[in-house]
Amino acid sequence: MQDTPDAPSETGHSLDPDDWSAFRKRAHSMLDAAIDHVESARDRPVWTPVPDDIKAAIAEPLPMDPQGTDKVCEDLLTQVLPYATGNTHPRFSGWVHGSGAPGGIIAEAMASAMNSNLGGRDHGANYIEHQVINWMKTMFDFPSTSSGLVVSGTSIATVIALSAARYAKADYDIRKQGVRTDKRRLVGYASSEAHSCIARAFDMLGLGIDALRTVPVNDAYEMDIPALRRAIEKDLAAGHQPFCVVGSPATVNTGAIDDLNAISEVCQEHDLWFHVDGAFGAIAAMNDNLKPRFTGIERADSIAFDFHKWVHVQYDAGCVLIRREDLHRKAFTLRPEYLTAAPRGLAGGNPWFCEYGPELSRGFRALKVWFHLKEHGMHKILQKVEDNCQQAVYLGALVEANPHLELLTPVSLNICCFRFVAPAMDDAALNRLNEEIVMRLQESGVAAPSTTKLNGQLAIRVNITNHRVTKSDFDLLVKEAVKLGKECTV
Repeated sequence: MQDTPDAPSETGHSLDPDDWSAFRKRAHSMLDAAIDHVESARDRPVWTPVPDDIKAAIAEPLPMDPQGTDKVCEDLLTQVLPYATGNTHPRFSGWVHGSGAPGGIIAEAMASAMNSNLGGRDHGANYIEHQVINWMKTMFDFPSTSSGLVVSGTSIATVIALSAARYAKADYDIRKQGVRTDKRRLVGYASSEAHSCIARAFDMLGLGIDALRTVPVNDAYEMDIPALRRAIEKDLAAGHQPFCVVGSPATVNTGAIDDLNAISEVCQEHDLWFHVDGAFGAIAAMNDNLKPRFTGIERADSIAFDFHKWVHVQYDAGCVLIRREDLHRKAFTLRPEYLTAAPRGLAGGNPWFCEYGPELSRGFRALKVWFHLKEHGMHKILQKVEDNCQQAVYLGALVEANPHLELLTPVSLNICCFRFVAPAMDDAALNRLNEEIVMRLQESGVAAPSTTKLNGQLAIRVNITNHRVTKSDFDLLVKEAVKLGKECTV
């Protein structure tokens, strides 16, 4: 009789706590700290720079032995939590960051507990993501047969959408043969105000940044449609193959809204893919009072947008919608034997989400979106969008009423760009002055606007995607900006 082999030895315990009661108590205290952090946002500086001693403490060697939950939690509370970006604060307005919402803490905790992989298979988390995508189809008037994904943000959503566009419009099997380097080049179009993620997508997809044609803008910073037509005709005459046009329903610099209807018409005339880079502006198109400014968005072949901006879901959470599900899936699907579909069981649930994008391992981002939309409802979220647009108009009026400030472009949607002006200063000097004002505003913790350049003039850029902000915050911003401007010119 053959001897039974010795059982392999087991060392130590699992990674679960030795004392669940102690872990529960510590977890409750950390939940309280998280809620306190959000509740007290207005009471602390917008931004606090990380001190050198904290940087040094973080830069410890890789821990080879356990430090324990209590020690790591204390480090989190002292080394990490106090030095956030600041976008939970009502006077953070520099970049297009959402403010988050307290309910996200609950959703993130549940997603962590489930630890689901949404690359595929048949389990509850997938149904939540399908539901979020279906809600978005309804909001954007996309057909029920269209497809989508919840992703990290608009950058990866753009890569996915343009990959589908590249597959759909190339006149050969681009997945098998790759991007050709002959003279007949695939080319696309976006305005000079388009987000840099478009050019990055062209780079990552092997098309080359030069294949993205930059279309000039008009005086309102909107894509110049006659210039778009000329660019397409020029490429056709040169033997290239135009395949897509990207429209912006709110550019990141000024909030300008491209004529989406006109772009759609051009795309139909030339059989081009119409992609909408709706990172934050697409959400405004859902508001009944703002919707007329976005006419044409429903005609897009694909839309990329973020939940973590104007919807205020915690980072990171974006979305891509694609009108033609078949083209979307054919651009990505690749199922090896170890991912073979099954008619029943855990390997069911076909098609899998991994067939619509580059990721096989995918976190449960959709849960916090689903939770947030159910908790607050779209009407309330969209009312805050409209409030922010009215607040931008209010700030623009404050700027125009102040003799020390100059509005650099009319307020469009939720963005106000202005600068401090001083007698006898040329643009170069004013640029340096306004850059200094912004840095001092940030370092003081009073406010966190950002900067941009418009026609060579450096602007103090205030982007309002914040549900906590009030008009009094803009009163303070203007007061402090003028105060700092005067101090810097003494």
